[in-house]
Amino acid sequence: MSIHARRPTMNDVAAHAGVSLKTVSRVVNKIATVDLELVSKVQSSIAELGYRHNSLAANLRAGDVSKTIGVITADLSNSFYTTLSSAIVREASAHGYQVVMASSEEDPARERALALDLCQRRVRGLLIVPTNASHDYLREEVELGTPVVFLDRPGVDISADEILVDNRGGAELAIAHLVKRGHRRIGFLFDSLSIYTMEERLAGARAALDRANIRFDDALLATNIHAPEDAATAMAALLDLAEPPTAVLCGNNRSTVGAVEEIWRRGADIDVAGFDDFEMSRLLPRPVATVSNDTIALGTAAAQQLIARIEGDASAPHRTLLPSSLVSRGGWSTAQ
Repeated sequence: MSIHARRPTMNDVAAHAGVSLKTVSRVVNKIATVDLELVSKVQSSIAELGYRHNSLAANLRAGDVSKTIGVITADLSNSFYTTLSSAIVREASAHGYQVVMASSEEDPARERALALDLCQRRVRGLLIVPTNASHDYLREEVELGTPVVFLDRPGVDISADEILVDNRGGAELAIAHLVKRGHRRIGFLFDSLSIYTMEERLAGARAALDRANIRFDDALLATNIHAPEDAATAMAALLDLAEPPTAVLCGNNRSTVGAVEEIWRRGADIDVAGFDDFEMSRLLPRPVATVSNDTIALGTAAAQQLIARIEGDASAPHRTLLPSSLVSRGGWSTAQ
């Protein structure tokens, strides 16, 4: 077997550079007393062979196997992802695995750097809430035996397991609910449409409007809303229109919070539907129809799938789609 058919080792680097294994070890561990000419030789061989230092394995006893998995979410400040991460940790712990957690902040370059760093640390597998950029950079890692499972969103340019929720179906439920309540002028507060979940949710909403013979009005769509304050500002702009919407669909829980805040401040008469149930949604000051996805089930299923891959499941990659439901939240003040 050529060294290019597997991960190159320190022995490979030593042979390529014509130095001792001890010298390679001292270079990769940044020991300052190594001769600069030898450092240059070793670094050139490392670059040519594509060697990555196994810093995790360096801390393990000989013969031990790491039981660590890496998790990259999109935004740990969002309660959706903290709940998701908690479910993953519980399931991993139940199988004897530890979890290394990171957040990409929706930045493809940061996601790539985090994923490759985790692979360098020789985690047994990766769970990723992916950005919309290509994941071709993981192809070699997958071929070398590091399983990857994408959750909440599919990966791009790579074949891997995907654990998703029915975003289109959830949006259709929400729009059908609003239409049934008599609304024909519906606003939308969404994050970037480059995000898979936002794109799917808007597609489901459009489909539901088409079925109801309601024209989609681009003037009622606000995008790139990431924080509650963004949603409040966008909601204010919609309410200030000459013909404001009578209902609004929010693309995630943070948009829902901001929209309700502005509607409540104004005393506006407008129905609200939103995505991603959260613990405090029951305390919202007005009724909200919420598209609820079982976040715990999503995290648990993703962790189970990854662990199955780590422990030998070699079946073809597949997509699992979890259902959405519509629940009633908020309205505590009117119920008193």
